[in-house]
Amino acid sequence: MATEPIYTPGQRVRVTQQVPHLGNGDPTLTTRPIEGQIVAYKQAKTGSWFAHSKDHKLWLDRLEIRKPDGELVVVNLDQYTSVEFVG
Repeated sequence: MATEPIYTPGQRVRVTQQVPHLGNGDPTLTTRPIEGQIVAYKQAKTGSWFAHSKDHKLWLDRLEIRKPDGELVVVNLDQYTSVEFVG
């Protein structure tokens, strides 16, 4: 059984996401890393009407990060997301 990572407010992280290619020859898309301090980590539901789970919603892991310039970014975490602890 895999353990969930523990994300604590105040920790500095660098998050990089990838979107896998669709099999049509396009390369995998990798985002520029987002770096900042964790504000919150939680599971939150989407408005997905087709999901057959709790409350008929799709639940996603979300990480809220405050960048050094003060911008607040919400990142949906999935198997293509890399979270590195910085410092």
